[in-house]
Amino acid sequence: MMPGRPVHATTILGVRHRGHVAMGGDGQVSMGNTIVKAEAKKVRKLHHDKVVVGFAGTAADAFTLFARFEAKLEEYRGNLPRAAVELAKDWRTDRVLRRLEALLAIADSDHSLIVSGTGEVIEPDDGLIGIGSGGPFALAAARALCGHSDLDAKAIVVEAMRIAAGICVFTNEHVTIEAL
Repeated sequence: MMPGRPVHATTILGVRHRGHVAMGGDGQVSMGNTIVKAEAKKVRKLHHDKVVVGFAGTAADAFTLFARFEAKLEEYRGNLPRAAVELAKDWRTDRVLRRLEALLAIADSDHSLIVSGTGEVIEPDDGLIGIGSGGPFALAAARALCGHSDLDAKAIVVEAMRIAAGICVFTNEHVTIEAL
């Protein structure tokens, strides 16, 4: 079960494997059952390229959250867990922010986190994050690939996202990947 309200129509996958981190997001933007954009960039680097963030939710919400999270990273000098907790607190209590329906997948060299608007900050035990409607499919594929292949983190993201795109109708194969 994903934290907070379910977020549909995207796939974000974060993989921490063998000392490396990669995060990928599909490019599909849908309105209802219609694809309106195929190559959106839902993953980006922040804080001097030391943090990678992916979003599942609406584009306007994502831009708002990216800006707020980047400000928290600056305020707490790159301390990812502290910045994530402070963002989650603001997100939960601020009248405007709490209306945002999104999830963030966040990773740096030491931590992988899921942050939601209900105040949750979750660090998965295995360093793998899957959010959005295709997240569970990509996550399952990544878990299998981590345990049964010699692929690196970025290659696992590529292959797992390809698998998710073959299952989830709200996920396509135009993938943006950022690695640390």
